[in-house]
Amino acid sequence: MNKKFWMITALQLCGLSVFAEQESADTLRHVDLEEVQVVATRATAHTPVAFVNMDKETIRKQNAGLDIPFLLTMTPSVLTTTDAGSGIGYTTIRVRGTDATRINVTANGIPMNDAESHSIFWVNTPDLASSLKDMQIQRGAGTSTNGAGAFGGSINMQTESSAVIPYAEVSGSYGSFSTQKETVKVGSGLLHERWAFDMRLSHIKSDGYRDRATAKLKSYFAQAGYYGDKTTVKLITFSGKEETYHAWDGIPKEMLKTDRTYNPNGEIKENGVVTGFYDNQLDVYRQTHYQLLFNHIFNPAWNLNVAFHYTDGEGYYEEYKNLRTLEEYGLQPYFLPDNPEPVKKSDLIRRKNVDSDFGGMVFSLNYQTEKLQASLGGGANKYVNDHDGKVLWVKNYIGSLSPDHTYYENTGKKTDVNIYGRMNYEFVRNVHFYADLQYRYIHYTIKGINDTWDWNAGRMQPLDLDESFHFFNPKAGLYWQVNDKNNLYASFAVAQKEPTRNNYTDGFFTARPKAERLFDYELGYSFRSRWFTAGVNLYYMDYKDQLVLTGQLNEIGEAVSANVKDSYRSGVELSAGVKFTDWLRWDVNATWSRNRIKHYTEYLSDVDADWNEIYNSDGTISQTANYLGSTPISFSPDFMLNSLIAFTYKGLDASLQSQYVSKQYLNNSGDEACTLDAYFVSNLNVNYTFDLPFAKSVTVGVSVYNLFDEEYESNGYASRTAVYPTTDGTRPAGVTPSVVPYAAYYPNAGINALAHITFRF
Repeated sequence: MNKKFWMITALQLCGLSVFAEQESADTLRHVDLEEVQVVATRATAHTPVAFVNMDKETIRKQNAGLDIPFLLTMTPSVLTTTDAGSGIGYTTIRVRGTDATRINVTANGIPMNDAESHSIFWVNTPDLASSLKDMQIQRGAGTSTNGAGAFGGSINMQTESSAVIPYAEVSGSYGSFSTQKETVKVGSGLLHERWAFDMRLSHIKSDGYRDRATAKLKSYFAQAGYYGDKTTVKLITFSGKEETYHAWDGIPKEMLKTDRTYNPNGEIKENGVVTGFYDNQLDVYRQTHYQLLFNHIFNPAWNLNVAFHYTDGEGYYEEYKNLRTLEEYGLQPYFLPDNPEPVKKSDLIRRKNVDSDFGGMVFSLNYQTEKLQASLGGGANKYVNDHDGKVLWVKNYIGSLSPDHTYYENTGKKTDVNIYGRMNYEFVRNVHFYADLQYRYIHYTIKGINDTWDWNAGRMQPLDLDESFHFFNPKAGLYWQVNDKNNLYASFAVAQKEPTRNNYTDGFFTARPKAERLFDYELGYSFRSRWFTAGVNLYYMDYKDQLVLTGQLNEIGEAVSANVKDSYRSGVELSAGVKFTDWLRWDVNATWSRNRIKHYTEYLSDVDADWNEIYNSDGTISQTANYLGSTPISFSPDFMLNSLIAFTYKGLDASLQSQYVSKQYLNNSGDEACTLDAYFVSNLNVNYTFDLPFAKSVTVGVSVYNLFDEEYESNGYASRTAVYPTTDGTRPAGVTPSVVPYAAYYPNAGINALAHITFRF
């Protein structure tokens, strides 16, 4: 893909749009610089789905430095995790137990999920929260959106509005683990009654809670806007550069009591003993986004939104690997002097690189009258990602090792096209019918050589994938505004999702995974008065062919995500809020859920009494199939509770956030030895805002995380092994093995704090 194409197109369209409308600018002041984001994918007041809106002020109060997932912790059914233990660096979010690969994320209607992994890497957009106007979090299948299918939820972000008057803002945070954050924002205000410009620069650094789990993050956000009477145009760019030390591996439970901060990544070993750590065990990535947003109002009923976008990503991660088989890296064994035996294994340093381009357009044509709101929208996007791996160094190597020896190369390409039609019609007084029909087409190819050695064929695994998908996703529902205080809704939605890159590359050589399908049923009620609000939402999410880890291995011993025929998530989400006075409010929400795989069979890798793997006659690792019936889905707690007590009086703003999460299973076996313990964590935020002669306002504050110093872990992984009472590497017939579990955990930090100050001019 020509990287310059999208930039040239954006600049040309921006120039043309300036001449689109030349009428009186007075109306501009009355629409408060109407934004041009494509927002047709958002739910509105009469949409029968479960959602929460988070406004700019709420984001600002919590944005002391932690990643965006931790700003959403108090919303219903949301869980967050952090590899480094401190909320900065690699962090993830789950909604109703579903992971990041099943949560659709957009910014101004433009997809943010990686097209191949389907995940969202928040570390690539550090401090984006400082440039957000608001966020909407939908739970369940939600409304039709652009990009990866929403199988548990979606997060729709809008970047901030331009200000009418000039402004400047300087903020800084400093706290535990040498964490620091500096942000500078400036805006021109409205120039010549048509133009506005905004800029943000941010720097975040943290040593992390775990050993060497450092993060060095830089980012910028810039926008230029033209505001006509009926036409508005924005050119936006934001970019992030991250450098993080790996904290990707967990630690066993016994180490949680003796050395909670231990980080095994980067270990350098001699004869199995750790002698040091590799300094450059780093993940380094830069991601830059360009968005051209266009909005035109034809008349009070009709308007058009169009957005062109391009994302450029490039980076690598580097690792020290102990005693690796040289053949796996395209290297020949070598001989040391005075030793007739060839050296087949050695320590080495490898680097895996990616270089991606993602571009396209999204649009929505919207019609609105008193009784009908309708949209025709969609998008077309193209993704290209080059993958390669290089060996940078081999310990004591004797032979021909070229600089940056490349041992695999492949390219993934993906075309994603969707179109949807949506309507919300008040067919009788206060009763709205909602319908949403989407068609989505995906064409995905991977060509080249994978990073995995095929021991059976004696070569690197070749990749030759060419898959297409056609998805039809209907949604429908009813919303009844019973009276000023009460409303009811019910909806049904179908969502479908293609497999991820890893589902293919780590799958069976002779069989390919199937697409997943979700049938989502939602029923909700809410009550709202001046001082009290309450709501309940019932959901049943019925999955067909959900891809889960079963313990099964492919032909070369890689873990496979397999389709399980039937699984479901069901639950009830409750919320309530009490406004005791104008300055004191208490909000709570809770989720009770049941999450199960029906007719689950796990696969246990077989080992002998000395923990040597047992092999089949064809060279594959022997496995025992173990039928378990109905089992709980991993990382899906049965109960969650959030509490937020907020105090606001004059310039003082304080809040106490508390979250309780019940036990979670680390795999799908239901083994009690493979669980995360329940935890209860509270955070305290205190801010005070006052005026100074030289500033519009000054805000000082402190955020205390894990206020009561809870020892807990919010993430981990587990496996189970079948141990046979033999030492000859065979699997005895008719013998029942012992099942031995293994679990590893990512510990979270104890009590820690960030102090912060903001000057606004």
